Amino acid sequence: MIVITAPTGRIGRQVLDTLLDSGEKVRVVVRDPARLTPRARERAEIVQGSHREPKVLNEAFEGADSVLWLVPPNAAAGDIREHYLGFTRPACEAIEARGVRRVVGISSLGRGYGADAGQLSAAFAMDEMIERTGVAYRALAMPFFMENLLHQVQALRARGELSLPVAPDRALPLVATRDIAAVAVRLLADDSWSGQDVVPVIGPDSLTPEDMARVLSEVLERPVRFERPDGEEYKATLTRYGMHEAWAQGLLDMAAAQDDGIYGPEWQALTAPAPTGFRQWCREVLIPAAEATAA
Repeated sequence: MIVITAPTGRIGRQVLDTLLDSGEKVRVVVRDPARLTPRARERAEIVQGSHREPKVLNEAFEGADSVLWLVPPNAAAGDIREHYLGFTRPACEAIEARGVRRVVGISSLGRGYGADAGQLSAAFAMDEMIERTGVAYRALAMPFFMENLLHQVQALRARGELSLPVAPDRALPLVATRDIAAVAVRLLADDSWSGQDVVPVIGPDSLTPEDMARVLSEVLERPVRFERPDGEEYKATLTRYGMHEAWAQGLLDMAAAQDDGIYGPEWQALTAPAPTGFRQWCREVLIPAAEATAA
């Protein structure tokens, strides 16, 4: 039995679809089953509730061979680290109580980075807590998600503007969520691995924000420029739209760590990149999203 947390998110949904296609026995933990596809509601076992709740986790992890563990973001959280560990603490108790054999976690590159990296540091604390249970664990370590740009579809269409709080000339490694999902599926369905390790999942491209803007200009067939927002103005804008100040500050800390090369060591050691390049992703994911927004 494979258990998937956050099955309606970008990664979890793709993992779930692929596992159902392969005929694996799948159980999902979901607050609202109506958000699942009809096929998923029909074919997967459903445990309704939050995967922050001990009772829900104990039910979901009963008889589980492997678990996909993902802490969902919460822009209203006032303590980033506790947000991650508040989910992970009861999960670790259920892992031990129910004898889960393997866990695949959604984490980040840069675990050896010494300074505060906002949400990335919280993910590293999550990894360490899971590892202390002794369960076989694979931390999928990713850089900048291409899907982060989907939040900017309207700005790209209306103003031809790409905005990120990072240096314009600092290259970022990128990854598409479908490549993350593919690696997660492989590990979840494989009962031969043990021990604990970090698995980098990094796409073939490393682009500065200005490079991204140039690719977007070509793919969208309209000029796109990169604008780096002032940090305090960026935080003020986020909080004005309901984000907690602590979460917004964490995003700025994460951006500062990216500028400081947090992804560097694992990125430079990469020998087998994930397959999806940025231009391909723009054509196959971003453009359809933009067209759907325009419709």
